Amino acid sequence: MEEKIIKTEYSDVMEKSYIDYAMSVIIARALPDVRDGLKPVQRRTLYDMHELGIRYDRPYRKSARIVGDTMGKYHPHGDSSIYEALVVMTQDFKKGLPLVDGHGNFGSIEGDGAAAMRYTEARLEKVTQEAFFADLDKDVVDFQPNFDETEKEPTVLPVKFPNLLVNGAEGIAVGMATSIPPHNLSEVIDATKAYMKDPTITTRELMKYLKGPDFPTGGIVCNKADLLSIYETGSGKIKIRGKVEVEKGKGGRCNVVISEIPYTMIGANITKFLMDAANLQESKKTTDIVDISNQSSKEGIRIIIELKKDADVDNFINLLYKKTRLEDTFGVNMLAVANGRPETMGLKAILKSCVDFQFEVATRKYQTLLEKEQAKKEIQEGLIKACNVIDLIIEILRGSKDRAMAKACLVDGVTDGIKFKSKGSAVMAAQLRFSENQANAILEMRLYRLIGLEIEALIAEHEETMANIYRYEDILARRDSMAQVIMNELDGFKKEFGRKRRTVIDDVAEAVFEEKKPEEMEIYCLLDKFGYVKTVDTQTYERNKDAADAENRFVFSLKNTGKICVFTNTGQLHTVKASDLPFGKFRDKGVPIDNVSNYDSAKEQIVFATSQTSLNLYRVLFATKLSMLKIVDGGEFDVAKKTVAATKLMDGDEVVSVAVYEEQKNIILQTKEGVFLRFSIEEIPEKKKGAVGVRGMKLSASDEVEQVYYTKSQDDTVITYKDKPIELNKLKLGKRDTKGVKVRI
Repeated sequence: MEEKIIKTEYSDVMEKSYIDYAMSVIIARALPDVRDGLKPVQRRTLYDMHELGIRYDRPYRKSARIVGDTMGKYHPHGDSSIYEALVVMTQDFKKGLPLVDGHGNFGSIEGDGAAAMRYTEARLEKVTQEAFFADLDKDVVDFQPNFDETEKEPTVLPVKFPNLLVNGAEGIAVGMATSIPPHNLSEVIDATKAYMKDPTITTRELMKYLKGPDFPTGGIVCNKADLLSIYETGSGKIKIRGKVEVEKGKGGRCNVVISEIPYTMIGANITKFLMDAANLQESKKTTDIVDISNQSSKEGIRIIIELKKDADVDNFINLLYKKTRLEDTFGVNMLAVANGRPETMGLKAILKSCVDFQFEVATRKYQTLLEKEQAKKEIQEGLIKACNVIDLIIEILRGSKDRAMAKACLVDGVTDGIKFKSKGSAVMAAQLRFSENQANAILEMRLYRLIGLEIEALIAEHEETMANIYRYEDILARRDSMAQVIMNELDGFKKEFGRKRRTVIDDVAEAVFEEKKPEEMEIYCLLDKFGYVKTVDTQTYERNKDAADAENRFVFSLKNTGKICVFTNTGQLHTVKASDLPFGKFRDKGVPIDNVSNYDSAKEQIVFATSQTSLNLYRVLFATKLSMLKIVDGGEFDVAKKTVAATKLMDGDEVVSVAVYEEQKNIILQTKEGVFLRFSIEEIPEKKKGAVGVRGMKLSASDEVEQVYYTKSQDDTVITYKDKPIELNKLKLGKRDTKGVKVRI
């Protein structure tokens, strides 16, 4: 074979190779699929167990057999990764709902490893068999060739509930990682049903059903106030604590008993906690500890710290929270593979993907069942029809030379070569028109089917088939019917496999939402040219007034209980509560206004900002680049919605100026080509916010309004236009809807 040398840039080869490797790790190894919540190795292991028939109601099989079969057929990446995945799926202290029933030593919550795979046995849990594989034979998911194209494997398992939320997931890919906490099955099902009933439901409303994570180790979630943001964005930090109780000890002492640990303390971290607690005594951070003992067993966690008689118990517990992992942080990053690509998803997005998948699976399932029932219907109708003319059919069979001759007569009424007892029989036979399938069924029919009871059973079976066809057609035709079927299945899983919540969502965090409103006071809002906004108190503003006015585009006062109003060039009005804005020091950066409102800096520009109170007291002047003007009563902008249309714009037009109408007398329009028109504001009519307005000046075809100025009676405002000073009140006073005067440079 002739050698072929390819000349290319080495960096290009390395880049392509690394990207291919990264995508392989991300999609095919480390991240779960949002639809079934499984990584490929988990999916392949479970599917192999299903194929081997290792059901929940059958004997256990050696783990080594499962691992070897999975590696040989579906996952050629080493036995350790397969066995580790199998072990984790058996551990009830890691999974909210274990998928594999393990027999033998599969490790402990304290970090003990599982026994070698040759010693342990496993089988599928009942919930896995019923929720993951019940409909796999009904063409509900696609199959793909395995690595050597000798087997077929499912691309996803048809799970009947959002397993990604129930069992959570952890995985490290290339440049990204996923960390999804487990949740309570009953709550996940309730949230799924709520979404199915109302797809427009908000994350906050969903959290009435799904309160938060439900860790298998129990514990307490402390920052309930942050959960909404975490479930909306798909990322954040959950602060979790162990459950601590105080018991009376010997000799009047108190024992601090830890009965539940944070989820992050599973494994070697329990030992580390014991060492950290002991170090508190050794480092003299406390002198209250008398003894530490770990009395944990299969029944649960029980760590006892015996304290001195005069110890301040509450203070000691706070010390444990501060200096040990009894209070820890669980980083949430709900990253999963959706539509073939990794995506960080919020709670609602995950539920949407899972519900859409359920409808897809149900559609394929009932389409398959419908086709089977329709095929049965065809055969049943043929047999019933045959029973009604059985004497004629027997005569055809006895008079035919072979099967083909009899079948031709049954299907097409061909009587050539068939011996009939009478001409009437031949005439009747020529009128037969059975289908191919019906004819085959008749030819294969056994004589016992002619017994009266058998015929009645056939008719009853046909009626049942027709009922099934009607039901399946109704399910496929009406989304409500299909949704009800899915919700009934969910209710069944909740009833059989649901359990009470283990993790407590701390009520202290809930107080954040119910805290009393702060005492009303005057504050100042500062919005700079980069779109960063913040608020400061009056004293801070007064001390830094010159700098604040110079460094910020908009500066105005308002109550801390009020709202700010932001007008944009697209004619939109965005409102933001003052309480949603950062309040602090003058030199604090603030936050982008995009983060606290619906304003999108990529699509619109801020034209004007003020307080809603100011708008209520005055009227508002609008001017657009196509020279459309109007005055609107400020009360029209006292709205509850975060975003409304502040004005109506013609095609190609945009707002160039918004101003509060106080004592201004004249308006000056300046165009891009240097044309100025000054006229009285009294010529501008008052309109509703939904109106376009009236034309301010006549523009040439290529010109547009660039700047708008306002002056008072004795105002001597001077502007600079192309390095030339212009005193606005010296401009000729004209009329609205005229051409204006071009300034000579």
